[in-house]
Amino acid sequence: MKIIQLRQPGGPEVLEYADVPMPEPGPSQVRVRAHAIGVGKPDVLIRQGSYKWMPPLPAVPGNELAGVVDAVGADVLSSLLGQRVLVSSRELPQRGGCYAEAVCVPAEAVYALPDALSFDDAVSAPNVQLAGALLYESGARPPKSILVHGAAGGVAGALLQLAQADGLLAIGTVSDAAKFDFARASGAQHIINRASQDVQQAVMALTDGRGVDMVLDHVGGPGFSANLDLLAARGTLLSYNALAGLPEKNLLGEMRRLLGKSLGVRCYSIHTLDAEPAVRRALMEHALNLMSTGLVKPPQATCLPLSEAVTAHRVLETGQTLGKLVLRPVLRTS
Repeated sequence: MKIIQLRQPGGPEVLEYADVPMPEPGPSQVRVRAHAIGVGKPDVLIRQGSYKWMPPLPAVPGNELAGVVDAVGADVLSSLLGQRVLVSSRELPQRGGCYAEAVCVPAEAVYALPDALSFDDAVSAPNVQLAGALLYESGARPPKSILVHGAAGGVAGALLQLAQADGLLAIGTVSDAAKFDFARASGAQHIINRASQDVQQAVMALTDGRGVDMVLDHVGGPGFSANLDLLAARGTLLSYNALAGLPEKNLLGEMRRLLGKSLGVRCYSIHTLDAEPAVRRALMEHALNLMSTGLVKPPQATCLPLSEAVTAHRVLETGQTLGKLVLRPVLRTS
């Protein structure tokens, strides 16, 4: 079968389209033939060799795969054969491994897919799972209002939709008109275009001058501390990535500047739930249910053949991707 692997870290060009033997499921395992494979930022970190939960080299990137169980190991019910399932590497001993035509995983690790959910859409479910974790399992006080940066992105879009489904005031920001239109078309109700609007003024207008309970930021960098001015009293600035690096200002100094609001700053990773698998699985089941009933709608997928993983990573690194990038393997009959 075909896989995408890297023998050494580097740019997109290190990704190899390679042949390996078809894996056979061991005891308590199932084999899942891939129909759709999600592409995301953790895959880039694996490729670059900088992921904190890096698999050993040679490594196969990929953290979500949707497909059909086509073989089962000893002591696994044969009734699982033909079942549509989602594989998330969050349920596996190590991250990565999903850029492949087939994977063998523990039977207990897979998620059954609702019939209403397509394979292409299913690989966005981990984004909705992460959104739920950020909103309700980060340790912060559950918010009644949020602001999310990068509203045209996968996780940010899921955050806005999930918050809206739960009755929260959800505000997103984007950097240009095209992303504004995309976010609105994806169902977001309140979007601020940073290129043409003052974010703080717009947030205060939408919240009657109060500010939001939570700002969710995946960018970091020089502008990170400015998020504190968008928060209501006892609000939380939640960092779930730092793509632009660390803040340049003295963060504690900025918090003390707004001391009367008693603000908090928190960093979050869903790896926190590695020690709480039942919570993590419940979040995924909830995500799949919301998606299958249409309460949360994944963005339109841009699909490429598995053989074009290099192209997918180059597109992802431009930062201009709208919607989910999906790799599709060549489906074989044997």
